[in-house]
Amino acid sequence: MASVVAAAVPARAEAPITFKCVMICSFAAFGGILFGYDSGYINGILAMNKFHHGFGVPSSDANAFGGYLLPSWQKSLMTSILSLGTFLGAVLSGWAADRWGRKNTNIVGCVIYIVGVVLQVVTDGNVGLLTAGRAVAGLGVGFVSACVIMYVSEITPKSIRGRVVGGYQFAITIGIFLSACVNLGTKDYTNTGAYRIPIGLQFAWALILGIGLLFFPESPRYYIMKRDADRARQSLSKLRGQPVDSSYVVEEHAELAESWEQEVSAGAGSGSFFSCFGGGLRKGSHLHRTFIGTSVQVMQQLTGVNFIFYFGTSFFKTIGIKNAFIISIILGAVNVASTPVAFWTIDKLGRRPLLFWGAIGMSICEFIVAIVGTTTCGSISHKVLIAFVCIYIFFFASTWGPTGWAVSGEVFPLTIRSKGIALSTASNWLFNFVIAFVTPYFVDEDKADLQSKVFFIWGSTCAMAAVYAWFVVYETKGLSLEKIDVMMREVYAWQSPGWREDGGLAVVGDVEGVEGQRPAASEKSRTLLPERVDARAQ
Repeated sequence: MASVVAAAVPARAEAPITFKCVMICSFAAFGGILFGYDSGYINGILAMNKFHHGFGVPSSDANAFGGYLLPSWQKSLMTSILSLGTFLGAVLSGWAADRWGRKNTNIVGCVIYIVGVVLQVVTDGNVGLLTAGRAVAGLGVGFVSACVIMYVSEITPKSIRGRVVGGYQFAITIGIFLSACVNLGTKDYTNTGAYRIPIGLQFAWALILGIGLLFFPESPRYYIMKRDADRARQSLSKLRGQPVDSSYVVEEHAELAESWEQEVSAGAGSGSFFSCFGGGLRKGSHLHRTFIGTSVQVMQQLTGVNFIFYFGTSFFKTIGIKNAFIISIILGAVNVASTPVAFWTIDKLGRRPLLFWGAIGMSICEFIVAIVGTTTCGSISHKVLIAFVCIYIFFFASTWGPTGWAVSGEVFPLTIRSKGIALSTASNWLFNFVIAFVTPYFVDEDKADLQSKVFFIWGSTCAMAAVYAWFVVYETKGLSLEKIDVMMREVYAWQSPGWREDGGLAVVGDVEGVEGQRPAASEKSRTLLPERVDARAQ
């Protein structure tokens, strides 16, 4: 099947994972709440009567409040402009993270976010100021969304990395749920507090994250890149809860430093954005890794989940479902409750099975919603629609939500990690912007008026996501970031479940059988690091 040439290297013992280590590594993932809350609050206020009266235009439409209604272009602009700001922030974060550090870039993002919130709070019927505030807040979210993934991926032990990175998605779900609760509480206010209170609460999340990070260590891999060995060891000591001179810290530092030197000596590139597209089409090249990191984020957006969280409340009201705000809270609760499922499955079952079967489940649910919503009407069809949207949210929250972020945080070598994750996050926000911008034109009555038919689109893209997961995504569970580098140079994505650290390949190609249990290397084979695999047809 394959011949292997391997070189012996000393095995490295992993430091025990302490409660302090988990708390430090998990705290930064709290940054997801900024994105989640911002996405959720706009969903609610777009359906508020007072918001229509304050920001809408004169209308005789039956749905108008006091003679005012939000036109499609206005809803599209106010919703999507956040994503445009985050796209720019995510791109800039790659440059900032290599110069200011991962931690400091996150803190700068929180400051920018607060400025954007101020602009949104002070507005009173001024669409331009509200839009500008969301754009600035988006810039801050872009910084945080890219650097949180980078920071958490670099500081977390490999055995819990998938779960901790998945915590970022969990924070997003909490933000969405909290915003739905706040919107429900203020929706009937007859003053500007109806929308200013949900907007103003964003201050809290940025302050908690920004101030909290001041007391946390910088990523040791950042110090390695800056050739500051002392600070790198001190950072590892704090993160692992071990003395600076302990064997755990010394050996992990040596492995990180050696990997960095090998990348540089191999001409890995300057670490610029252009370096992300180098190496041609061969497996494991920078271009290959950039394609995986960016495309998994694009596919996550194409599942259609943000249609629910951006426009769900308005959509449910449009098709005649009563208590649309209550439905949004239910969906938010399902989202929050389902995400922790991935904390266990992502490092037990692996990345590929979650993405593959999650996409299949979402596709089935969305086609059912589309068919029922198109062919029937009345309370029964509404109940079926709500039930399968809840199941669809379960599949997303327990698979593609956290796992997409984990994949993007793992596939890049250190030389381009900051730029690669920045591009991956930017691709997420770019397609987030596209979906937020075009969706009102898909479903509004005076436009395409697709209503439930829009789920035929999302069902089809989820089916595409299943094919994508099989052929493109690598299985990385249980591997250090440095070992992932080696694997991606040696095998294709569909072979990765059978890749072993001793350089061998187990039986490959069975999602259920292989990926659930990665073959364990023997004690002798654990001392081998693969240098080259020459695949030959048998």
